[in-house]
Amino acid sequence: TDHEDLSLAWIPFQFFRSHPGRHSCQAPVGAWPCLPRSEICSPLDHYIFYTCYLTFTDKFQFKHVFSLDVEVLPVAGVEMQLTAAVSLLTILQEESISIHTYSHSFLPIILQNLEHRDAGVSNAWLETLLAAIEALPKETIRHEILNPLVSKAQLSQTLQSRLVSCKILGKLANKFEAHIVKREILPLVKSLCQDVEYEVRSCMCRQLELISQGIGTELTKNVVLPELVELARDESSSVRLAAFETLVNLLEMFDADDRSQTVLPLVKSFCEKSFKADESILVSLSYHLGKLCNGLYGIFTPEQHLRFLEFYKKLCTLGLEQENGHNDNQVQLQTLEQEKKYISVRKNCAYNLPAMMVFVDPKNFNLELYSTFFCLCHDPEVPVRHTVAIGFYEVAKLLNTDVYVIHKELVALLQDESLEVLDALIGHLPEILELLSTGGEGGGSDSKLLNFPELIPALTRAEQRAATSLKWRTHEKLLQKYACLPHVISSDQIYYRFLHRMLTIIMTNNVLPVQKAAARTLCVYLRYNRKQEQRHEVIQKLIEQLGQGKSYWNRLRFLDTCEFIIELFSKSFFCEYFFLPVLELTHDPVANVRMKLCYLLPKVKSTLKVPTNKHLMQQLEMCVRKLLCEEKDKDVLSIVKKMVLELDRMETSLDAFQKRFYENDLLDQQKEREEHLLFELVCLLSYIICYFYIIDDSVVTNNVCFILILGKEVKKSKLVRSQSFSSQALHSKYSNIDKCARYVIFSLSVFLQEVL
Repeated sequence: TDHEDLSLAWIPFQFFRSHPGRHSCQAPVGAWPCLPRSEICSPLDHYIFYTCYLTFTDKFQFKHVFSLDVEVLPVAGVEMQLTAAVSLLTILQEESISIHTYSHSFLPIILQNLEHRDAGVSNAWLETLLAAIEALPKETIRHEILNPLVSKAQLSQTLQSRLVSCKILGKLANKFEAHIVKREILPLVKSLCQDVEYEVRSCMCRQLELISQGIGTELTKNVVLPELVELARDESSSVRLAAFETLVNLLEMFDADDRSQTVLPLVKSFCEKSFKADESILVSLSYHLGKLCNGLYGIFTPEQHLRFLEFYKKLCTLGLEQENGHNDNQVQLQTLEQEKKYISVRKNCAYNLPAMMVFVDPKNFNLELYSTFFCLCHDPEVPVRHTVAIGFYEVAKLLNTDVYVIHKELVALLQDESLEVLDALIGHLPEILELLSTGGEGGGSDSKLLNFPELIPALTRAEQRAATSLKWRTHEKLLQKYACLPHVISSDQIYYRFLHRMLTIIMTNNVLPVQKAAARTLCVYLRYNRKQEQRHEVIQKLIEQLGQGKSYWNRLRFLDTCEFIIELFSKSFFCEYFFLPVLELTHDPVANVRMKLCYLLPKVKSTLKVPTNKHLMQQLEMCVRKLLCEEKDKDVLSIVKKMVLELDRMETSLDAFQKRFYENDLLDQQKEREEHLLFELVCLLSYIICYFYIIDDSVVTNNVCFILILGKEVKKSKLVRSQSFSSQALHSKYSNIDKCARYVIFSLSVFLQEVL
């Protein structure tokens, strides 16, 4: 019955694919005429039935539905039209049917609905058509799209028709050879560039970049450039803006003569008018200024170079003159729209700062741009400071050895009242700190952060502000980035300023990702701590306050910390300090703790070395046996049984894949050597202290010699290691090892600087 057919219409299309019976073809056909006219159907239902096209195997059924679609769509509502356009675009993108079938069945529908009275519907169909042009064959495009376009682009057609024609022409230019474009497309382009409606001229102007890419340099110079020059003098500001942006994007296609004789005068005119009569172009001009200055760099005279630089500086303070003057008599009321425009201009200037540094040469930054950079870093608006923070690393890279001149601005941004600014800055914080510590030389061993005492308090305050905010993701990101600090500041500074703070966060913070980030960073600090008594103190606190803490939450975090220790430290280190405290948690009264411990058991076992750790292996087996026998929680018991099987497989795989384990053992041995090297450093430093008291005159010379000797020993160990392994994949795993070797020398040099 009709009722049964309609009920089948609501079945999702996946049903028809999985049940290829009588209804797979007949039910949708019977129900389809009801759908567009039924007010109870949602766009999702329409989408389902459009996608059902793909399930039809019978050509007659497909043809029947297709004919219904052609009849229904012209009278369908906006939602139905939008859904149909999206559905046909999806079918095209997923290549569900052949392009021949698509062009024969769906292209007429798309072309028919391009000029829909609703702008949103028209744009949806246009997007589908532009995507189809990429896939359609040339002949189909020429006969079905290009030929009708000649009449559609005429002045007698509607405004909507001419706007659609502009966008289609921009897409077609890359589909045909240059001579076809010149003969059939460029006349239409010229006509639309001179249209009586400014919307059409502006739209066509923005397509000239795509057309230029399709016709090449010569035709661009002879045909497109004259049109751009004329459009740049148009009476409409939106057309002038489109012409300016297109000129900037096409700079690379013009030779030096065109740039100096045609483009540069236009640009100068734009800059002069932007403050006097045409402020509408200021936002776009400020955004493209960096690209524009560097694109015209070779043809600037010194006077023009200085003029554009001063223009940039003026834009950087646009809208702030009255605020800085503090003269109430001269203050003028600005509209909200003007204020937003000025903020956008200064934000764009901050975005272009690295490009303007290249324009003036980074060596001249202190003289030419530092005051501007200072103003942008202290701008009253958050979006401006946020943009400066995003590009801070690029500025630091360009300054290279002169990076120290912007350390005060780094401190200011770290202490910014907006967490958005801090979040943008910490994205490249490790790289920025490394540049500051090495003076931009990329690999020096002396820490120059000691020369910036205000930087470390700024880092601590930044973390505290992030911790007290509700933006835990920023706090997590900050803690992750702080893991770089051992490579840029001394071990004692980390111990007294940061390490205990990480432990506090693990114990008191309520956000799990933040706690885990703090735990991992703490493990990194512990890894590079060179004083054994400090190490032992931290290890003891981890065991007592976390592993044996009263809160089960702390005990769970202890297991997370142990997982990071297994990752970062040698096997012997974990076995010596954390193996037994971890196993003690098998007696924990909370099932969740025992469950997490069970998941960790394979990693715990991987730290054991036989026969060296035979007694620890026995302890592990005893704990597992006890869990199997005494565990009352069914979930924990189930996990224990799974882990037992995995532990057994680990023993089997050790015999079957010795080569892989041998490689891991080599990495572990290197970690162990580095840990011993850090311990021995304390003894070496004590010898140096005695040496200072014995021989006072030759302190500097002998210390430099000592550093050089230690550096040679480290390099020698690297050379031996590199000669020992032939696999290139293995070499890539030693990047952290090289950092550790440099850190040893860095720690020693920091100590010497403090003593001297």
